[in-house]
Amino acid sequence: MINRVLIRIKVLQIVYAYYLKENDMKSAENELLQSLRKSYDLYHYLLMLIVEVTRYHERQIDSRRNKYMPTEEDLNPDMRLVNNRLAHVISINEHLKAYDKQYHVSPFEDTEIIKTVLETILKSDIYEEYLNAPEDNFETDREFWRKVFKKLITNNEVIDELLEEKCIYWNEEIEIVESFVIKTIKHLKDSPDALNLLIPMFNNESDREYVFKLFKQTILNGDDYRKRVNSHACNWEAERVAPMDMIIMQLAITEIIHFPTIPISVSLNEYIDAAKYYSTPKSGVFINGVLESIIAELRKENILLK
Repeated sequence: MINRVLIRIKVLQIVYAYYLKENDMKSAENELLQSLRKSYDLYHYLLMLIVEVTRYHERQIDSRRNKYMPTEEDLNPDMRLVNNRLAHVISINEHLKAYDKQYHVSPFEDTEIIKTVLETILKSDIYEEYLNAPEDNFETDREFWRKVFKKLITNNEVIDELLEEKCIYWNEEIEIVESFVIKTIKHLKDSPDALNLLIPMFNNESDREYVFKLFKQTILNGDDYRKRVNSHACNWEAERVAPMDMIIMQLAITEIIHFPTIPISVSLNEYIDAAKYYSTPKSGVFINGVLESIIAELRKENILLK
């Protein structure tokens, strides 16, 4: 689930904090691991949010039924969302239960988030279409929640702010993690056997190794890479280069040198995109020019063979 786009973001943040705090390597590595774990927490949290929103809606219905003078609508509510089969499949997922027991990520007590998501759903055309759908089956229930996440939750500023308030680690990766929740929804089936198909934290062992190698080599070779940047920075001295630009270039040089299977063009594109988001408007062009010059130098020195 934690793909390389997200890994680069996390390592960039931790390296920046490392230099800012003058931290030690071990503490920074622990911080990096915690940051990655929090991303995986968010994945489970959002899946469990489906269950909690459904349960909250059921409690609302029960409350209206038990009013002193309930209306006909109160007594005969539409139960389609309460009985949503996808929510049930997720609620009995043993992996989710075990993860919550270990890391305590359930949104059960986060009433404001649950209420906001439910209100957003109930006001939407997606909900109206769901209630009026001619078919009442698992596929319809699953498609409903896929649309909810894709069109109502993803890029919802109010929900994003509530999630960021919940955990400071969730301020950068919400949209990325939501895309994996949508992918999971699409592949879940109406069978207990399918409950094991949650996305693992890392796609494979190489991604796990990539995390810590990228971080360590960036720090261990920091002085050398900074000197290279300084010598190619178009007459800008290192202390005048934006700190974030410098760190982005350190990471890029590390990846270009130490990960021979990753194409140079991929590394360049990823870190130039990061510069556009995390640094100044002109940083992307500047970083691209400096890195291309450094790449040419590394090739002349036979350090870079790809």
